[in-house]
Amino acid sequence: MAAFGAVLGPVALAWGLQHTSGTSASLMLTLEALFTALLARLLYQETMDQRVWAAMLLLLAGGVALVLDQGRSGATQLWGMLAVLFATAAWGADNTLSRALAERDPGQVVLGKAAIGTMATTVLAWLLGEPLPGWSAALVLFAIGASGYGLSLRFYLLAQRAFGAARTGSVFAFAPFIGAAFAIALGDRSGTWVMAAGGILMMLGVGLHLAESHGHEHEHERLEHEHAHRHDDGHHDHTHDVLPVGSHSHSHVHEPMRHAHSHVPDVHHQHIH
Repeated sequence: MAAFGAVLGPVALAWGLQHTSGTSASLMLTLEALFTALLARLLYQETMDQRVWAAMLLLLAGGVALVLDQGRSGATQLWGMLAVLFATAAWGADNTLSRALAERDPGQVVLGKAAIGTMATTVLAWLLGEPLPGWSAALVLFAIGASGYGLSLRFYLLAQRAFGAARTGSVFAFAPFIGAAFAIALGDRSGTWVMAAGGILMMLGVGLHLAESHGHEHEHERLEHEHAHRHDDGHHDHTHDVLPVGSHSHSHVHEPMRHAHSHVPDVHHQHIH
């Protein structure tokens, strides 16, 4: 996970940003949701109905439009865009594999992945002879890493715990549109009608995925585990001497149950379809 998310992804993105426009690179990052959803389906059998497949096709069409648009600008721009595409695939793999850690303390997961990524990229920079950044650049990079990677990953893991890898990826896919808006606000004028069309296709795909509703009769087998939970979600009806208020964590048992309701592939709904 650290190799994909903290080494390959950042390195590919940094190289890609040096060779393509900030706006198109930001929009291309939306494809992270595509790779995450497909891998979640392959590895965890998360549900993908016709609406979700249509959303994935829209994301793919938008990505193809961006690649074609940058390809018209020359080989350098094209390779830069393909590097960003590789970064999205690496982060998609990291997102999906991270689902297995969603029930662990997010702070420990962030610390572990960040430490491995820092050591690996430091060694890589040393081997390539990269100069040390100045103090001002180092502080800016530290702030970007702490918020864009550390805090972001913490929230991402909490979201995966709540509604699965694929849907978390789709929510996260709104971030590239914010990045593209900032790039334009900071003076990036490389946008074209093809790029705009690709962005619209991607936004439609993300919205379509998030509008999915999934519900049917399903069975819960007996399960004992520990994670943060509440007693008003329909799945945690065990007793306490004094009922805690709000979210709390301890080892608890779920007795067998069969019922029907709308649900997402969270930790309690990982049944096969």
